[in-house]
Amino acid sequence: MVKVGVVGALGRMGRLVAETVAAQSDLELMACVDRTAGEAAGVDVVTDLDVLADADVVVDFTHPDTVMGNLAAYRRLDVDVVVGTSGFTEERLDEVEDLWAGSSRTCLIVPNFSVGAVLMMRFAEMAAPHFAASEVIELHHDRKADAPSGTALATARRLAGAGHQDRALESAEKVPGARGADVEGVPVHAVRLPGLLAHQEVILGNAGEVLTIRHDSTDRISFMPGVLLAIRSVGAMDPGLAVGLDGLLGV
Repeated sequence: MVKVGVVGALGRMGRLVAETVAAQSDLELMACVDRTAGEAAGVDVVTDLDVLADADVVVDFTHPDTVMGNLAAYRRLDVDVVVGTSGFTEERLDEVEDLWAGSSRTCLIVPNFSVGAVLMMRFAEMAAPHFAASEVIELHHDRKADAPSGTALATARRLAGAGHQDRALESAEKVPGARGADVEGVPVHAVRLPGLLAHQEVILGNAGEVLTIRHDSTDRISFMPGVLLAIRSVGAMDPGLAVGLDGLLGV
């Protein structure tokens, strides 16, 4: 039985993760933590991270402003961690890699737990060497804490690593930012509107042709198979920092 702690348990994703974990016969929801006390999936929510000392795996769905401090606490508590919180720049990933150096535990940071989204990123990466340029458009609900999304950042980096861009981003930009954010030479556009959940398009272009790869999550339940896969797998992974579900899915 894997003992699981959920941090951010009163948030939309955290509460769903707690309920999903509690429903599994091979997992035990042993602790729930948030900024305020409450209840999630029949478990009392506390505010002290030290309650996680007896957990096998901690799942963090909190906020970009607090996650780095949480990671330092998890390192001290010597637990495996699955992180769904967004906002991880390359600089932050470097910090986490340094923090986890020498640990016997794994910190798995996942930009997107949707299997479809992971495949979308992989397909785009495969296509990139065959196209002259690409752009990313990500669309999320208007309460999302950061922009661009972690998925969009990860996608742009993979596109940049696999392909090339043959024109300047500032071309014909009458208003600064109109061409999107520059992520390693790939334009990234972020849309925030009520009614959206999590959506992304990668558009790749050549002379005379365009390829569009799109993924849509219309319900947060779409993330739960990936969360469960990460929880069940992280204990067998190499120690230190790991990013994404690709290896666990074999893609």
